[in-house]
Amino acid sequence: MLVSLKKKWNRRALKEKQYEKLFEPYIGTELVVLDTETTGLNPQKDEILSIGAVIIRDNKIVMNQSFECFVKPSANISKESIKIHHIRECDLLEAIEVEDAIRQLLDFMGNRPIVGYYIDFDHKMISKYTKQIIGSTLPQPTIELSSMYYKRYRKSSSYEFVDLHFDAIMNALKLPFLGKHDALNDAIMSAMIYLKLKSMPEYKGAFS
Repeated sequence: MLVSLKKKWNRRALKEKQYEKLFEPYIGTELVVLDTETTGLNPQKDEILSIGAVIIRDNKIVMNQSFECFVKPSANISKESIKIHHIRECDLLEAIEVEDAIRQLLDFMGNRPIVGYYIDFDHKMISKYTKQIIGSTLPQPTIELSSMYYKRYRKSSSYEFVDLHFDAIMNALKLPFLGKHDALNDAIMSAMIYLKLKSMPEYKGAFS
């Protein structure tokens, strides 16, 4: 009920009618797998430095329909944050303005559901900008990979530990690692996790 009311309120708050399509119910089977690299872990004060996304169609990652861009930060990147995301000033020489990046991303995603590893963080980071630019947060439904993995490897008792770190999930599912701290590669690996989990008996015939 609250989700429905929030969606209606956000739709009325739209500044540009062209984005009403984001609120339409999605009819199809495609998904968007999304990842961002940021200056920190606080959506309220930190900024997006790069965005990567891929499409899943017919249980395959559509590599020729990927999205990747670097975003100009409002200030110089601190040495501390470089240690986390490994994005240097020289990597941002061809970066674009954040508004251009967000608009391109919205066009790429459309109203498809969004998949990601701890996608709530990426959703909040991007929604901070979409709120300013188009008047609304992202309205698309999301699928959380760590929750999918937890359900697949659910604890048999309250004392059992399930490691939900990204690397641990990749290792447990025997998936190949691509380059780290790269938004597009992380999106591709997240897509591999989704497809591997979805193929397991617990998920056959289920959306998430």
